[in-house]
Amino acid sequence: MASAEARQRASVQPRLVLERISKRFGNKRANDRISLEVRPGEIHALLGENGAGKSTLMKVLYGVHAPDGGRILWQGREVSIPGPGAARQLGIGMVFQHFCLIERLNVQDNLRLALPELTEGEIQRRFERLGERLQLKASLRARVSGLSAGERQRVEILRCLMADVALLILDEPTSVLTPPEATALMRGLKRLAQDGCSILFISHKLAEVERLCDRATVLRGGKWVGTVPLAETSRAELVAMMIGKTLASLPARPRAPAGETLLEARFGKCGRLKRAEFSLSGGEIVGIGGVAGSGEQELLQLISGERRGAAHRLVFFGQEIGAAPVQRRRALGIRSLPLDRIGQGAVPSLSLAENFLLTHHGWGAWIDGPWVNWAEVGARAEQALAGYDIQAASSATPAGELSGGNLQRFLVARELLGEPRLLACHNPTWGVDPAAKSRIHEGLLNACAAGAAVLLLSEDIDELFSLCDRLGALCNGHLSPVLPKAEVTPEIMGHWMTGHGDP
Repeated sequence: MASAEARQRASVQPRLVLERISKRFGNKRANDRISLEVRPGEIHALLGENGAGKSTLMKVLYGVHAPDGGRILWQGREVSIPGPGAARQLGIGMVFQHFCLIERLNVQDNLRLALPELTEGEIQRRFERLGERLQLKASLRARVSGLSAGERQRVEILRCLMADVALLILDEPTSVLTPPEATALMRGLKRLAQDGCSILFISHKLAEVERLCDRATVLRGGKWVGTVPLAETSRAELVAMMIGKTLASLPARPRAPAGETLLEARFGKCGRLKRAEFSLSGGEIVGIGGVAGSGEQELLQLISGERRGAAHRLVFFGQEIGAAPVQRRRALGIRSLPLDRIGQGAVPSLSLAENFLLTHHGWGAWIDGPWVNWAEVGARAEQALAGYDIQAASSATPAGELSGGNLQRFLVARELLGEPRLLACHNPTWGVDPAAKSRIHEGLLNACAAGAAVLLLSEDIDELFSLCDRLGALCNGHLSPVLPKAEVTPEIMGHWMTGHGDP
C-alpha cells in the first residue's frame, strides 16, 4: 500500500473503534480490555496464536457474543450489537472459519435464505456481478454437498458481500483456497478496499498478510500487544509479538532410508478421484499436493475405510484390506486426520475426553464390556492438551469451545498418541499459528522416526518440500508419478497440480 494512501486514510475518522472490550467464559478471560480501530478502505490484519482471542473479539463485534465490558463505536457513534442481524443492518458482514451453508440445498437456495429481502433475479445479478469482479465464480445451481472446500468458501464470501457491507470480517479466508484462488481473492479484496470497504483479515499466513494488509493488530493471551504498520514491521517481529519469543525453525529433513513397504495402494474411480497408485514405506513421509476438489478427500477416505469398493486394491503389511471397515483398519494401526475438523474430526457438543475416545475405543485398557475407564481416558486427553500446548480449561471442555487452531492441535495429538503405523492427514496445519505449525510438523517427524509412514495431503507447497521424502500431485482426480524429492522442483509440482505435467 502506497505511503501517501496510508497517510490519507490515517487522517479520516475511523469507521470502527473497539474500546477496552472484555469477554469472559467461566474463569477464562478470552478478551481482556482490547482496543482496535479500522479506517474506511483499510485492510487491517488481526494476528495472534490460536486461542489469543481473535475469533472471540470478532464474534463480539458481529453480535454473536455480548461483551462484558468496553464499547463499540461505529461511524463515530456508540452502538449496541445484540445479534448478527443488528450487525448486518449496520453494514458489518462476517465469513466464519467453519462453513455455515446448508449442504442439502443448492447455492441459490442458501442465498435466498440468507438474503430474503432480495428477489431471485437480484440474487442472480449480484452473485454473477460480484463473482466476475472478484474472480470468485461459482454455480448457483450446484448442491452445496457436492462442492469442494474452496468452492464453498467462495460462496460464503460472495453471500456476505451481496449484502452491501461496509466492513467485512474474514476469518482464515484462504485456508481452503488454492494458490491461484487465494491470489484472485486478494485482488478482489484490494478492489473492495479501493471502493471504500473496510476489511478485518484474520490469518496465520503472514506472507499473505504482508502483501494485502495496511496495519496489523496483534493479540496474545487475550490481551492487546500492539498495532503496527506492516510496511515497517518484519515478519520476525510479528511472530515475536504473537508468541512472545523468537520461533526456532526445524532442521532440514534428510532423506529417510527406505524402510519396509507398509502400504500398496491402487485406486480406481471414486467420486472426484479417477486413478491413483502409490506405496508407503516405514519411516518416510510421502507428500501429495493438489488443488481443492482434485480427489484428495476421496483418497483419504479410501485409506481410512470411510469409502470402500471392489475397484480398489489396498495392501497393508501384506494383507488385502480394501473391504475392511474403519475399525479394523484402526486396529491395524491406520489412522487419519480429515480436513473437516467439525463433523468429521470432532463432535462439538462432546467433551475433549469423549472426542479422544471416539478414535481410541478399541483399546482394552480403557473399556471392559460396557464400562469405560473415564479416568484413564481423561488422563490421556490431558496428555494431549499438555503435549501440544492446547488452550483448554480441561479435558471436560466441549470441543466446540476451542478455537479452530487449538482444535486442530488436539486432533493431531489424538491421532499421534494412538501410535499409528500409518497416518494419512489432509492439510494438518490448516488455520494454525506458526508455533502450532512447528509443533505439528515436529509430531509428524517424530512419528516417522518411530517407524511410521505418513501420507501428507497438502496444498502448501512449502510444507510438502520441507517435510516429505517423495512427492506427487493430484489434478482432476489423477495422481502424478510419486518421485523422490530431489527429482521434483516447485515448478514441476505446479505443473502437476494444474494438469500441465505428466498425468
